[in-house]
Amino acid sequence: MDLYAIFFYFFGLLTVASAFVVVFARNIVHSAFALMFTFFGVAALYVLLYADFIAVTQLLVYVGGILVLIIFGVMLTTKVFSVEVKTGTLNVLPATLFTAIIAGMLIFVFYVTDWNIIPDQEWDTTVYGIGALLVNDFILPMQVAGVLLLVAMIGAVMMAARERSKS
Repeated sequence: MDLYAIFFYFFGLLTVASAFVVVFARNIVHSAFALMFTFFGVAALYVLLYADFIAVTQLLVYVGGILVLIIFGVMLTTKVFSVEVKTGTLNVLPATLFTAIIAGMLIFVFYVTDWNIIPDQEWDTTVYGIGALLVNDFILPMQVAGVLLLVAMIGAVMMAARERSKS
Protein backbone atom coordinates (compact mmCIF):
# COMPACT_ATOMS: atom_id res chain seq x y z
CA MET A 1 0.00 0.00 0.00
CA ASP A 2 1.49 3.33 -1.03
CA LEU A 3 1.36 6.64 0.84
CA TYR A 4 -1.46 7.98 -1.36
CA ALA A 5 -3.74 5.11 -0.36
CA ILE A 6 -2.87 5.52 3.31
CA PHE A 7 -3.81 9.21 3.20
CA PHE A 8 -6.99 8.44 1.28
CA TYR A 9 -8.16 5.84 3.79
CA PHE A 10 -7.17 8.05 6.72
CA PHE A 11 -9.12 11.07 5.48
CA GLY A 12 -12.02 8.88 4.38
CA LEU A 13 -12.21 7.33 7.84
CA LEU A 14 -11.89 10.78 9.46
CA THR A 15 -14.74 12.12 7.33
CA VAL A 16 -17.09 9.21 7.98
CA ALA A 17 -16.31 9.02 11.71
CA SER A 18 -16.80 12.73 12.26
CA ALA A 19 -20.02 12.63 10.24
CA PHE A 20 -21.31 9.94 12.61
CA VAL A 21 -20.44 12.20 15.55
CA VAL A 22 -22.33 15.07 13.88
CA VAL A 23 -25.44 12.93 13.56
CA PHE A 24 -25.37 11.05 16.84
CA ALA A 25 -23.91 13.55 19.34
CA ARG A 26 -26.38 14.79 21.94
CA ASN A 27 -24.51 18.05 22.50
CA ILE A 28 -24.92 20.57 19.70
CA VAL A 29 -21.47 22.09 20.33
CA HIS A 30 -19.84 18.68 19.85
CA SER A 31 -21.82 18.25 16.63
CA ALA A 32 -20.65 21.62 15.33
CA PHE A 33 -16.99 20.86 16.00
CA ALA A 34 -17.33 17.38 14.48
CA LEU A 35 -18.80 19.08 11.41
CA MET A 36 -15.54 21.02 11.13
CA PHE A 37 -13.56 17.78 10.96
CA THR A 38 -16.00 16.45 8.36
CA PHE A 39 -15.45 19.52 6.18
CA PHE A 40 -11.67 19.28 6.57
CA GLY A 41 -11.77 15.58 5.64
CA VAL A 42 -13.80 16.29 2.51
CA ALA A 43 -11.37 19.06 1.52
CA ALA A 44 -8.44 16.67 1.99
CA LEU A 45 -10.17 14.10 -0.21
CA TYR A 46 -10.58 16.78 -2.88
CA VAL A 47 -6.85 17.49 -2.67
CA LEU A 48 -6.10 13.81 -3.11
CA LEU A 49 -8.35 13.78 -6.19
CA TYR A 50 -6.38 16.69 -7.72
CA ALA A 51 -9.38 19.03 -7.44
CA ASP A 52 -7.44 21.86 -5.86
CA PHE A 53 -9.94 24.62 -6.60
CA ILE A 54 -12.82 22.66 -5.07
CA ALA A 55 -10.68 21.88 -2.01
CA VAL A 56 -9.85 25.55 -1.44
CA THR A 57 -13.47 26.50 -2.03
CA GLN A 58 -14.53 23.85 0.49
CA LEU A 59 -12.21 25.32 3.08
CA LEU A 60 -13.14 28.94 2.42
CA VAL A 61 -16.89 28.58 2.04
CA TYR A 62 -17.79 25.76 4.40
CA VAL A 63 -15.10 25.87 7.08
CA GLY A 64 -14.41 29.58 6.88
CA GLY A 65 -17.95 30.79 6.44
CA ILE A 66 -20.79 28.45 7.18
CA LEU A 67 -19.22 26.53 10.04
CA VAL A 68 -18.02 29.68 11.78
CA LEU A 69 -21.53 31.09 11.40
CA ILE A 70 -23.02 27.94 12.93
CA ILE A 71 -20.56 27.96 15.83
CA PHE A 72 -21.15 31.65 16.54
CA GLY A 73 -24.90 31.09 16.34
CA VAL A 74 -24.66 28.26 18.83
CA MET A 75 -22.34 30.16 21.16
CA LEU A 76 -24.39 33.37 21.08
CA THR A 77 -27.67 31.69 21.94
CA THR A 78 -28.58 31.70 25.58
CA LYS A 79 -28.58 28.53 27.62
CA VAL A 80 -26.66 26.48 25.07
CA PHE A 81 -25.76 23.74 27.51
CA SER A 82 -29.32 23.22 28.72
CA VAL A 83 -30.65 22.42 25.23
CA GLU A 84 -32.02 18.92 25.07
CA VAL A 85 -31.70 17.37 21.65
CA LYS A 86 -34.05 14.45 21.19
CA THR A 87 -32.86 11.92 18.66
CA GLY A 88 -35.60 9.36 18.26
CA THR A 89 -35.02 6.25 16.22
CA LEU A 90 -37.95 6.08 13.86
CA ASN A 91 -38.20 3.78 10.86
CA VAL A 92 -35.06 1.85 11.71
CA LEU A 93 -35.82 -1.14 9.49
CA PRO A 94 -36.45 0.80 6.23
CA ALA A 95 -33.44 3.03 6.88
CA THR A 96 -31.23 0.00 7.52
CA LEU A 97 -32.41 -1.74 4.36
CA PHE A 98 -31.92 1.41 2.27
CA THR A 99 -28.43 1.92 3.73
CA ALA A 100 -27.49 -1.70 3.04
CA ILE A 101 -28.65 -1.41 -0.58
CA ILE A 102 -26.71 1.82 -1.13
CA ALA A 103 -23.61 0.35 0.56
CA GLY A 104 -23.85 -2.75 -1.63
CA MET A 105 -24.05 -0.63 -4.77
CA LEU A 106 -21.08 1.49 -3.67
CA ILE A 107 -18.98 -1.59 -2.90
CA PHE A 108 -19.92 -3.09 -6.28
CA VAL A 109 -18.91 0.13 -8.10
CA PHE A 110 -15.71 0.28 -6.05
CA TYR A 111 -14.61 -3.17 -7.20
CA VAL A 112 -15.78 -2.88 -10.82
CA THR A 113 -14.31 0.56 -11.62
CA ASP A 114 -10.86 0.97 -13.14
CA TRP A 115 -9.20 3.47 -10.77
CA ASN A 116 -6.19 4.37 -12.93
CA ILE A 117 -7.05 8.07 -13.31
CA ILE A 118 -3.59 9.66 -13.38
CA PRO A 119 -2.41 10.22 -16.96
CA ASP A 120 1.22 10.20 -18.00
CA GLN A 121 1.39 13.97 -18.48
CA GLU A 122 1.98 16.43 -15.66
CA TRP A 123 -1.09 17.86 -13.94
CA ASP A 124 -1.97 21.51 -14.47
CA THR A 125 -3.75 23.34 -11.68
CA THR A 126 -7.30 24.54 -12.14
CA VAL A 127 -6.82 27.54 -9.89
CA TYR A 128 -4.71 29.45 -12.41
CA GLY A 129 -7.30 29.16 -15.18
CA ILE A 130 -10.24 30.10 -12.96
CA GLY A 131 -8.27 32.94 -11.35
CA ALA A 132 -7.25 34.33 -14.74
CA LEU A 133 -10.87 34.17 -15.88
CA LEU A 134 -12.15 35.99 -12.80
CA VAL A 135 -9.41 38.64 -12.68
CA ASN A 136 -9.30 39.44 -16.39
CA ASP A 137 -12.86 39.09 -17.64
CA PHE A 138 -15.13 39.26 -14.61
CA ILE A 139 -13.38 41.66 -12.23
CA LEU A 140 -16.25 44.17 -12.12
CA PRO A 141 -19.02 41.61 -11.38
CA MET A 142 -16.83 40.05 -8.66
CA GLN A 143 -16.32 43.44 -6.98
CA VAL A 144 -20.04 44.28 -7.25
CA ALA A 145 -20.95 40.91 -5.71
CA GLY A 146 -18.47 41.50 -2.87
CA VAL A 147 -19.89 44.94 -2.09
CA LEU A 148 -23.44 43.57 -2.26
CA LEU A 149 -22.58 40.81 0.20
CA LEU A 150 -20.91 43.33 2.51
CA VAL A 151 -24.00 45.57 2.47
CA ALA A 152 -26.25 42.56 3.18
CA MET A 153 -24.05 41.50 6.10
CA ILE A 154 -24.03 45.00 7.61
CA GLY A 155 -27.83 45.19 7.20
CA ALA A 156 -28.28 41.84 8.96
CA VAL A 157 -26.10 42.98 11.87
CA MET A 158 -28.05 46.24 12.16
CA MET A 159 -31.37 44.40 12.10
CA ALA A 160 -30.17 41.97 14.78
CA ALA A 161 -28.92 44.84 16.94
CA ARG A 162 -32.27 46.65 16.57
CA GLU A 163 -34.17 43.50 17.59
CA ARG A 164 -31.93 42.98 20.62
CA SER A 165 -32.29 46.62 21.79
CA LYS A 166 -36.11 46.37 21.70
CA SER A 167 -36.08 43.37 24.06
